[in-house]
Amino acid sequence: MTWEPGQWIVRREILNLGKAWCGAMVMVVEDSPDHLATYLPAGTRFEFPPGRWPIEGGRHPWEAQGGVWRGNGTLMVQRPGDSFAAWHFWDGDQRDFSCWYLNLQEPFRRTERGYDTQDLELDIVVFPGNEWLLKDDELLDRRVGEGRFTLDQAVEIRRVGRELTELLDAGGTPWPKDYSDWVPPIGADPAPVSLPEGWADRPSPPRG
Repeated sequence: MTWEPGQWIVRREILNLGKAWCGAMVMVVEDSPDHLATYLPAGTRFEFPPGRWPIEGGRHPWEAQGGVWRGNGTLMVQRPGDSFAAWHFWDGDQRDFSCWYLNLQEPFRRTERGYDTQDLELDIVVFPGNEWLLKDDELLDRRVGEGRFTLDQAVEIRRVGRELTELLDAGGTPWPKDYSDWVPPIGADPAPVSLPEGWADRPSPPRG
């Protein structure tokens, strides 16, 4: 299934155990065979199903921070089969482009309402000019100890991270399309629609 630009869909984070622990509405910017681009608006509220999850404190870390996307919205670009998405960030009221944020995550899986993925903790911040900064590598071992990831997953996550940094060092750009000049339409911030009832209860498609 594909979606039209301007359509609001559900983005869910699904843990290894197959349950959703975070959800938000995102706006489709472009949906093509090559990539999916979605926009997470400023001020959008996340929802967190009840439960105790395999992480220190037992709750999604964004829930402890208020569960609201602050600052400017971010645009996320992801290709089918890729274990990362390129998040675009802007600063200030003038929306000056700040950086790309390679968010390592499971390849997205389409659902009847949107798509599912799982954040894989490791991130790479890429500044204009291709300078980059690796984030949260030290947290991977902690997440393994908490039971969120397996040892094999941690090895694979770090392998993907090395491939991306090697590509950046060679002057390449991992994302399929640059949206750094993109401007959200009027009325998109925050998301004008709420998560549908029962959004967390629907089963997630099998991981590829």
